[in-house]
Amino acid sequence: MKRRQLRSFDLKQIYGFSGLIGVDEAGRGALAGPVVAAAVWVNLEFLESRWAVTRSGRVNDSKVLTAVEREELCFEFETLAGQKEIHAHFGVASVEEIEQFNILGATKIAMRRALEKIHPPSAFQQQMAPDLFATAEEIAAYQPSVSCKILIDGLSLKHFPYPHDGIINGDARSLAIAMASIVAKVTRDRLMNELDRQFPGYGFSQHKGYGTEDHREALKKLGRCGQHRELFLRKLLSNRVDPNQLDFLAEEEPQEVTGDKSGTTEETFE
Repeated sequence: MKRRQLRSFDLKQIYGFSGLIGVDEAGRGALAGPVVAAAVWVNLEFLESRWAVTRSGRVNDSKVLTAVEREELCFEFETLAGQKEIHAHFGVASVEEIEQFNILGATKIAMRRALEKIHPPSAFQQQMAPDLFATAEEIAAYQPSVSCKILIDGLSLKHFPYPHDGIINGDARSLAIAMASIVAKVTRDRLMNELDRQFPGYGFSQHKGYGTEDHREALKKLGRCGQHRELFLRKLLSNRVDPNQLDFLAEEEPQEVTGDKSGTTEETFE
């Protein structure tokens, strides 16, 4: 799909809504490091803006862009967010949470943390407007549901607190999702660069925690560190899964995640 169609796709999706939120993740198939999700909110005014018309054609699925292209676009997104033309946030789920909830559950946690910086789940619940007999307190407490559509890359998620549409290959179809994929990827790459300084010898800044040959050789030499995902390593070392196909691990259904965030930190892009 040609890049210029990403904006056209979102113009169709936003019809009838005041806003559109694209959501994507990075790091789901890695052997080490956290999983990072990002949420990018746009409205019709932005989709019809000069930037969207003239410059958004450079936006694409983060996996097909170079690191330099991603960093340049991410800087532009930061500028747009600072000007309140968009909202862009990210959420992180730790290796400990990946071990506790498995990778799909941890991905949901990261996505929820990113989305909560834009709207809480309760904002999407249908609420009945106060009638003539409502008290002053009920009228003051009433907040209408948010007119916003959420698009998540991939299949729709079960047991997720936000109403959403799953868009297969969404990072190559939707501008908002593609922007979110870039924010998630750039953010995670920065985190992996920091982990490379904390855990030298593994090459995290080069392979970003994925199961490359160099990474596997470092594991044989040094053993695992605290940022390696034990479940992933067990499956890899038992030859139960091709390291290049680790995304299939995400098909496992986790225990339901209720959104308890005790002891965790929400992350903000802006």
